[in-house]
Amino acid sequence: MSEQEILGLADEFTHYRRTVLAEVEVPGPAAVRRTATGRGRRRLATTTATVLALFGGAAVGYAAMIGPDREPGPVDPTPTISASPTPSGTASPTPGPSVTSGSPTSTAPSGKISRAQLLGAAVTLPAWRAGRGCPTSGVRLSGDDREGVNWLLALDQGDVDGDGTVEAVALVQCVLGSGGPMQVVAFDRDQQGKIVTLGRVVTTSIDKPQWLFALDVVDDGTVRVQVGDIAPGGGWPGEWSQRQWRGYRFKGGSFAQVSGPTSFGPNPHDVNLVVSATNLVLADAPDGSRTGTITVRIRNGGGGPAAYVALRLGLPAAVRPDGDGWAACRNDPEKTRDPLTCDLNQLGAGKEVRLTLGFRVAAGTTVGTGKADVDGRPMDASFDFVQEVYDPDNTVVITYR
Repeated sequence: MSEQEILGLADEFTHYRRTVLAEVEVPGPAAVRRTATGRGRRRLATTTATVLALFGGAAVGYAAMIGPDREPGPVDPTPTISASPTPSGTASPTPGPSVTSGSPTSTAPSGKISRAQLLGAAVTLPAWRAGRGCPTSGVRLSGDDREGVNWLLALDQGDVDGDGTVEAVALVQCVLGSGGPMQVVAFDRDQQGKIVTLGRVVTTSIDKPQWLFALDVVDDGTVRVQVGDIAPGGGWPGEWSQRQWRGYRFKGGSFAQVSGPTSFGPNPHDVNLVVSATNLVLADAPDGSRTGTITVRIRNGGGGPAAYVALRLGLPAAVRPDGDGWAACRNDPEKTRDPLTCDLNQLGAGKEVRLTLGFRVAAGTTVGTGKADVDGRPMDASFDFVQEVYDPDNTVVITYR
């Protein structure tokens, strides 16, 4: 066959692609992710084999090499995603039938996206919560935490929508000052290979969770996110935050939680005790002793309860507790000294306790004038002391005389 005849056949094949294939309906982004399914590939392979048979093996092979890439054929509608936590069926598409050597094959677009590719693409993010925030439409993620950017903190890959191809899942923060809202977002690729947003997995809130620490995509497509109850910053270290792993699955076009806790218990550090007290003035009693009282006020200005409160009074050992005002103490203050101690029950957020405490100095014992610390500290359920973000207001100095 002459070169002119071969070129003629190439022109005929090009005309076929431009006329016949142009009539083929272009599938949408969701359908293209599934062009690797057996049925779609069999349909395209059958059409291709028929055309190849019309034009002959060697000549058609040459025309196929010099012509542009073929467009994908029609595919089946997007299947409904199972609502169960564990997806049914195989995790990868069934291989299609073999095709004639030298002819192109059809493959489903992969959603696998590297960190560099995600940072280099203009993407659309689900909206941040109301108020001052970062842009969401047609923006580029940032590899650092500059003010006002969408910072890419972590990235993982996995088949999260059950279509047999890999998607990317990213942890992103809108950087505002030392913090800012966070969300985990899944990305895919459309028919042209462009990065598109599949959906939001989870986001932080003003309530809880206030922080997202890590993410992990497991083999069954579950996106596991480590969430924290309170955001670090403003004196609050990250190790004080309670952390939970929660699992999310893509169901019905969006992500829903399928595993892990759904709420947090009280955080022992989320307290702020403020202590005030009056001075102690001792007066002579009929039996020769000296007595007096002080009023102690302890308020919890934090967002969570103190499981217990330890009240410590640094009075001289000769000044002993006296009267019914000590009845609120869980312990026996009479058995404590240096400092005198009163352990109190739970103090809820925004609550306060007011105590009127009596004292007595035995007859013949001399107590001069001095100063003493009155200190209130939160304790957890194990009676261990708990640190607060701000603790200078836990102690007040009084005068005794």
